Amino acid sequence: MVHTDVLIVGAGPVGLTAAAELRCRGVDCRIIDKLPARLPYAKAVGIQPRTLEIWDRMGLVRAALEAAVPMRGQLIYVNGAEQARIELKLPPDVPYGFAALPQYETERIIEEHLARFGTRIERGTELVSFTQDDDGVLSRLTTSSGEERELRSRFLIGCDGAHSIVRKTLGLTFEGGAFPDEYMLADVEVDWSMPRGYGVRAMHQVDGATDDLLVCIPLPGRSRYRMSMLVPPELSTEGQPDDRDEVAYGLEGGRAPGLEHIQAVLDRLSPQPTTASAMRWSSVFRISHRMVNHYANGRAFVAGDAAHIHPPTGAQGMNTGIQDACNLAWKLALAVAGNAHPRLLGSYDTERRPVGEEVVGRTVRHATAGIQADPADPGTMMLREAQLLVAYRDSPIVGPGTLGQDVPDAGDRAPDCGGLTGSIASFPMRLYDLLRDRGHLLLLYADANAPMAEFHELAAAAGNLTHGQVDACIVLAADADADEAQLPVFRDSRGEFQRVYHAEGPTALLVRPDGYLGARLTPATAPELSAHLAGIFGFGNGMEEGAGQGPASTGAPGAVGQAETLLAALSDHPGRSDKE
Repeated sequence: MVHTDVLIVGAGPVGLTAAAELRCRGVDCRIIDKLPARLPYAKAVGIQPRTLEIWDRMGLVRAALEAAVPMRGQLIYVNGAEQARIELKLPPDVPYGFAALPQYETERIIEEHLARFGTRIERGTELVSFTQDDDGVLSRLTTSSGEERELRSRFLIGCDGAHSIVRKTLGLTFEGGAFPDEYMLADVEVDWSMPRGYGVRAMHQVDGATDDLLVCIPLPGRSRYRMSMLVPPELSTEGQPDDRDEVAYGLEGGRAPGLEHIQAVLDRLSPQPTTASAMRWSSVFRISHRMVNHYANGRAFVAGDAAHIHPPTGAQGMNTGIQDACNLAWKLALAVAGNAHPRLLGSYDTERRPVGEEVVGRTVRHATAGIQADPADPGTMMLREAQLLVAYRDSPIVGPGTLGQDVPDAGDRAPDCGGLTGSIASFPMRLYDLLRDRGHLLLLYADANAPMAEFHELAAAAGNLTHGQVDACIVLAADADADEAQLPVFRDSRGEFQRVYHAEGPTALLVRPDGYLGARLTPATAPELSAHLAGIFGFGNGMEEGAGQGPASTGAPGAVGQAETLLAALSDHPGRSDKE
């Protein structure tokens, strides 16, 4: 007996994102966390522009923007002298900048969003063990009262951190190592007059080697920062036994730093004389770099810190985990509904593991050699740190595309643009307004010579083949005629869509639920689109049973044949062009 479609272990930002994405797609899920309450710690604080784009699509970005503070740049000091000022600037067509938000606020915002779907965290509940078979996963849980329960689910997602029981039970490796240094974290207020919105990195160096360090990230509140610094000997946990496992990562036990420890570092390294006060919390923590060998095994998956851990350089960890959750959730939703091609869930590992490997490698290099050692030009480096260059062009579930290097192509992030006007609203909209709260969306760009009847056929084919799971709309060039349009129409009044997407002639763009382009078709033809959709949806051929078997499962018997049958039926569409 199935008690829920998906069990999510861990209610941090990654687990909450997975739950919210599943619930908005109608998937029944439960989310558990062994902690009795949300921790009041400002651990992960950096919010990347790509994460804000994801939150925009989810419908919670407004709450995040109201709670966060902007990250405008970083000031770098060496031996008391300013050495560099890094400005966090992005191209003007990127809708969001960099931000800082305490992790507990991030969790609050996503948790409140999740509650709108009637789902709440089951706190004080711990996963003890689980087994899986061809049909699902049987998990054994303990509650805060010590009661043991069994829960049957179709799928399991481990968002349970660096010491993940899900990863260990699956037998996945977690190769890597630990950095020798220990650090202090503290959330304090200071009375300096440093520029607002700028982080501070102050170092003491001897012959180019850093022997003392202070990193300050602004937080919401008056002159409030999350500070990290090397731990003094009296607070070091080095040599103490760790009864959890071999992964030395995260907040450690032992004595927490006092305000005097923080002040001592500020006295040595602060660019201005300052006094720390109002300390909200502090801890000692360790950093490791590790990477899982696979993101899934059967019907169980890992995401976030359960799959990859690395230095906090560039605020990549939590943001990467949130993208893990978004990538997995829409695929699981199709699998639960029985509408997934057998290879679809295997693409989670195929797409996300290379991203995790790149992030781990890059953050380790930055932590050891400094960001200045990055060979990329400043503009490319900034886009990469913002996670706007993550792409899946080599994925088996994307395409066809144009393979243009400077063209948004199949597997790339779908960039935003403005100036889209409708026939009723008197104000222009952004493309991201059209993507909000959507599944797959087929964007049909029509210039003055576009075959409108063929566009209607294309949209009808996509809707029929996927049982209505692909929406469609027309983006109309400023000089094109929309009189024959039978789909929602948005005019590209400023030409931004044409410019951003390099749309030369009639073009079809299929945008996935996670905001990436699944296919780019120029010219747009129903057979090509249908062949691509067959590799995603399976067209209802009872695919759920095989969907959870991982990347080894391939093929969709009968899917292409069904596509051809439906296309043959559509050939009698009264508006079909004789050109085909």
